[in-house]
Amino acid sequence: MGKVRMLPASKKLKGKIFCPPDKSLSHRAAMIGALSVGETVVQNFSFCQDTWSTLHCLELLGVKVQALPNQGLVKISSSGKEDLSEPTDILDVDNSGTTLRLIAGITAGVQGLSILTGDQSIRRRPMKRIIDPLRKIGVIIGGRDRDQYAPLYVIGKKPLHAFHHTLEIPSAQVKSCLLFTALWGDGPSFIKEPIVSRNHTENMLKAVGSDIRKQKEVIEVYPGKELKARSFNLPGDVSSAAFLIAAALLVSGSYIIIQNLGLNPTRTGMLDCLQRMGAKIKTFDAREEWGERQGHIAVEHSILNHFEIDREEIPSLIDEIPILSVLATQAHGRSIIRGAGELRVKESDRLHAISENLISLGALVDETKDGLVISGPVRLKGGKVKSYGDHRIAMSMVIAGLIADAPVEVEDIECISISYPNFFQDLQKIGYGNFQIFPDNSLMSPHEQEEV
Repeated sequence: MGKVRMLPASKKLKGKIFCPPDKSLSHRAAMIGALSVGETVVQNFSFCQDTWSTLHCLELLGVKVQALPNQGLVKISSSGKEDLSEPTDILDVDNSGTTLRLIAGITAGVQGLSILTGDQSIRRRPMKRIIDPLRKIGVIIGGRDRDQYAPLYVIGKKPLHAFHHTLEIPSAQVKSCLLFTALWGDGPSFIKEPIVSRNHTENMLKAVGSDIRKQKEVIEVYPGKELKARSFNLPGDVSSAAFLIAAALLVSGSYIIIQNLGLNPTRTGMLDCLQRMGAKIKTFDAREEWGERQGHIAVEHSILNHFEIDREEIPSLIDEIPILSVLATQAHGRSIIRGAGELRVKESDRLHAISENLISLGALVDETKDGLVISGPVRLKGGKVKSYGDHRIAMSMVIAGLIADAPVEVEDIECISISYPNFFQDLQKIGYGNFQIFPDNSLMSPHEQEEV
C-alpha cells in the first residue's frame, strides 16, 4: 500500500493552476448523454477512478463511449433512454457511490435485470434510502441484508408510476436517482426538497431539453420530451480545489489563483464559511453556462477565526468538512460542526477518521454524535496517520503535513486516485515539493496503468 512522507512547507506557495474537472458534473454529463439522442461531447471530463466506473457501466447498458484522456474528452453516442438495454454483466461501480445510486435510477426504466455492486466500502454504505422510494413507485428492487446494502438487483420496466416524494435527508444522490426514474413516469412527478442539495442534475437535464421546474421546495418533472444531446465544457471541481485553497491559507506568504472553477451556489458552502472566518478569497471573471456558475478565485494566506456550521449548511460543503477541520486547528477560537452525521456513512466514518488523525497530531478535537468541536490555534506535531481508505481524509492529512512541526506520514494514499489523480503534481506546481512518495501502481488511473 502506498504512503507519503510530508515535511513542513519551507517556502510560500504561489502560481496559477487549473484544478481537476468537476467529478460530480462528469458523472452526470456521461449519464445524461446516455439518456439523450445523438452524440454528447464532454470537454474537460474528470478521468478518475470513480468516473471510469460510470463510463464502464454505461457501456454495459449499450451506450457507445469514446474516452480520450489525453484530450480530456469523452464522447457518448446514444439513441436515447428508450434504447438502453439489459446489461450484459454485473454493474460494478468499484468505490463510486454516485455511480451506484444514480445508475440504479436509470436501470429502473431499462427492461430486464440489472445487478449493481461495488468494493467493500460501497457494500457498507446505506442503500435503503433509494430502495424504499423506488419500490413505492413500482420498481422491483432489493438489496443485501434486508435491503440495507449492495449488491442490489433492479428489474426494470416502463412506464413507471408518477410519484410524490419528500426527501428525508438532503442527498443529491437520492434526488438524482429519483429524477432519472421520473423520466420514465406515466405522468408528472414531484420531489420535495426541504433542504437544498447540489442541483447539477436538474441543470444538465434542462440543458438537454427535459421539462423540469422548481416551485419553492418542490422539483416538478414532466416526462415525455425527447432529450437532445449537446456539448458540455466542465469547470474545475471546487471539492478538489478545497485542498489547494487550504494549503494557500495555511502557509505563510502564499498567494495562488485557481482558474475555471465551478462556483454553483449549492457547492460553495466552504467558500462562504471561509469568508466568515476572515479568509482572503476573491472571485473574479464569473459567468454562467447551462445553469452552472464558474470563474476564477484568488486565495491569500490569512489569519483565520473560528466558525460554526449547522445542518442547513452541510449539503453545500459536506465533502469539505475534513479539510475544514484541518483549517479549524489553526483558527482562533472554538469551531463547531453540527448536523454532519451523514459523514459517518461515506467512504469511511469521516467524523471519526478526521478526529482520530488530528488528535494523534496534537489537535484539540471533541467528536460528537453528528459533528466535531475543534479548538485552535494549536501547533501540530508529526507522526503517522491513516487514510482509512478515504481520498478526502488522505488529502486532508497531506495538507496538515504542510504545517506540522515534524514530518507527517500518511498511509494508504492510493485512494487519492478516486478523485484527484494528479494531487501531488499540482502541489508541486504551486511550489510545494517537500514530500517523498513510496509508490504503488494503484496511485495511477486505470487508463494510466494500461499504458505502463
